[in-house]
Amino acid sequence: MAVLTVRNIPDEVHRALRVRAALHGRSIEAEVREILAAAVRPEERLRVGDALADIGRKIGLTNEDFAVLESVRDKTPESRELRWRLKSS
Repeated sequence: MAVLTVRNIPDEVHRALRVRAALHGRSIEAEVREILAAAVRPEERLRVGDALADIGRKIGLTNEDFAVLESVRDKTPESRELRWRLKSS
């Protein structure tokens, strides 16, 4: 894990962190980790299928375009053994 050092925190901010940490039953360090994680966590989980559908709509793909792509897609199941061999080579 990475280490982050924050210097020159105002006394009132440090006191507020100490109080908040105590209210949550955590150390100040654990409280700061939780605050940072919450600050950068996406509002909602990114769903890859929805994201791809949005991209398709933005560039103007139609259901017919998807049907063409589906018709030429390789539908042969890939075995785990083959996948492992490809990764190993």
